[in-house]
Amino acid sequence: MVKMGKWIAKHKILICILGFLLIIPSILGIIKTRINYDLLSYLPDTLETVSGQDILVDEFGMGAFSMVVVEDMEMKDVQKLEEKFSEVEHVKDVLWYDDVADITLPVDMIPENLKKSFFNGNATMMLVLFDNTTSSDDAMEALTEMRKIADQQCFISGMTGIVTDIKNLCMQELPIYVAIAAVLALIVLEITGTSLVVPFIFLLCIGISILYNMGSNVFLGEISYVTEALVAVLQLGVTMDYSIFLLDSYEENKKRFPDDRNRAMGHAIANTFKSITGSSVTTVAGFAALCMMTFALGKNLGIVMSKGVIIGVFCCVTLLPAMILIFDRPIEKTRHKSLFKTEKVDRVSAFITRHYKLWLVIFCVLLLPGIYGNNHTGIYYNIAKSLPSDLDSNVANEKLNETFDMSVMHIIMMDKDMDATEKTRMLEEVKKVDGVKWTIGINTLLGASVPDSMIPDNLKSMLQGDQYELAFVSSKYESATDEVNAQIAKISDIVKKYDSNGMVIGEAPLMKDLQDVTDIDLQNVNIASIAAIFAIILIIFKSISLPVILVAVIEFAIVLNMSIPFYQGISLPFVASIVVGTIQLGATVDYAILMTSRYQKERQRGLSKKEAVAIAHKTSMLSIVTSGCSFFACTFGISVYSRVDMIGSICTLLSRGALISMIVVIFILPAMFMLFDKLIVKTSIGFLGKKKKAAN
Repeated sequence: MVKMGKWIAKHKILICILGFLLIIPSILGIIKTRINYDLLSYLPDTLETVSGQDILVDEFGMGAFSMVVVEDMEMKDVQKLEEKFSEVEHVKDVLWYDDVADITLPVDMIPENLKKSFFNGNATMMLVLFDNTTSSDDAMEALTEMRKIADQQCFISGMTGIVTDIKNLCMQELPIYVAIAAVLALIVLEITGTSLVVPFIFLLCIGISILYNMGSNVFLGEISYVTEALVAVLQLGVTMDYSIFLLDSYEENKKRFPDDRNRAMGHAIANTFKSITGSSVTTVAGFAALCMMTFALGKNLGIVMSKGVIIGVFCCVTLLPAMILIFDRPIEKTRHKSLFKTEKVDRVSAFITRHYKLWLVIFCVLLLPGIYGNNHTGIYYNIAKSLPSDLDSNVANEKLNETFDMSVMHIIMMDKDMDATEKTRMLEEVKKVDGVKWTIGINTLLGASVPDSMIPDNLKSMLQGDQYELAFVSSKYESATDEVNAQIAKISDIVKKYDSNGMVIGEAPLMKDLQDVTDIDLQNVNIASIAAIFAIILIIFKSISLPVILVAVIEFAIVLNMSIPFYQGISLPFVASIVVGTIQLGATVDYAILMTSRYQKERQRGLSKKEAVAIAHKTSMLSIVTSGCSFFACTFGISVYSRVDMIGSICTLLSRGALISMIVVIFILPAMFMLFDKLIVKTSIGFLGKKKKAAN
């Protein structure tokens, strides 16, 4: 590896040129990578609700719908609005009162079932059907066009509106996320570093590696908006350590080879590659564990972030050394004294290690409330709640609830050839389920006695396909609530009783499946990440006890982090609860590994446990603080700024988690070494070294 390092140092200009040229295909890849703003689309295809959505598209040419509330508008004007909506590209049909009756008929004379479905006071509602799926570009473009046509009296609700608002908001905020993360990381690096130029080189190199990572996503076809929003800040926070390791190693090797910078850098590259390989493996393992999720968002995020860490390591040992050598003179000219004086750091370290029993007591005191809070933190699954209440979609959803006392619409998909009387009886039973406001089907609109030949063609094409027939069910319950989940289960039972192949689909059924799937994923991902990192630590240290201690320490930090929302009275979006623990474990276990490596080294040299712990602590504390603060800086600003709670909550947990992990490793881990030293020695291969073993 030294030869390779020397070659990189010698050809620094060539490497920089190649590095900057690779930005061009990366940007093209970014442009061609589609961003998916619909989290429900990541549910497994095996679910009935998902396969039902596919049937809806294939057989009915319809993949999504929106409920439109119109207030204080004459019937003839509503009809004109309906016609304008119908002319919008990718709007398949618009279902309104005029599809089954003459608009000249006074509202008071309208049959009760139709009146209840389409009218309430001075408001009316129409159902707009799109010819593509909820999160498709076609559906979002159609909804955007409808918003332009509509005026202040018109409110367009539904999942497509939510997805469209997520897209618009993320496109506005994403560049600011990156800017905030870069500025705050720069401030931390300037405070903790010893050169004014170095932080800019670090950020430039990591920024290029992020572009490489984002550009290579073109091979995945698309990535989630959550992945897009987090990848840059996480890659920046996680791979910053590697840059610091390289620079520190280069400074040490310059003392060995003062007259040959290329040789010094060659050795630095070799040394850094060995040290960051072990460090990056645990981080990659943490992200890779997300690929175990049935909910495909985890796989999407896991692949992109694992790839980002690997690309970050590659850039750290190729592009960064070349850039440091090129800018070596400006780095030397802008050197300044570190704000952290060695004497003060040593005094703080000595105080912490001397009072290790106190930290163990604090650990025991915080453990039970941490576990309780972690187990009782509220989780919400309603994606609309992750957005500001003043967005168009949430305003429209609220208006729908206020005016028609309904929140969501379910779709019943039944056998087209089922007896008309049976269809009517089934929908009558559905109507009696708690929370159901009304049902709309061909038989409820026209009556069971109307022969098939007399059904209007527009209504037939809208609600009947080759094999299936559709009916709509209005519910007053919000998506992702216990009430609506129980309602869906009851409706499904009724539908299955009349048609074994029938199904209930729509936004709320999908969210019910989302809850069921992710509840299982949460357990599986945590187990997978712990098992993978446990195995890696076991191999690194050849110890049975150390993996238990190190993972337990970081898991304690995770438990504390995840318990805080409970005591704050805050609910977390479901994605945050799943991914944060795994990311925090993979990204911050390196702090513990760093201190443990030095502790092992000093014990092998024959020092007592107190001496070994003291040296390990004071030599690694500043690096851990720098790393923890960098990770905090990269995520904290976004947590404050973001209006998308799905992103903001994750960044809040990660920024707080970085600090908690940093504090726990600095205070609790050395106490664990002091307490379990004998156990560690007995359960580890070669921990004391040959001389110490002989003495014992």
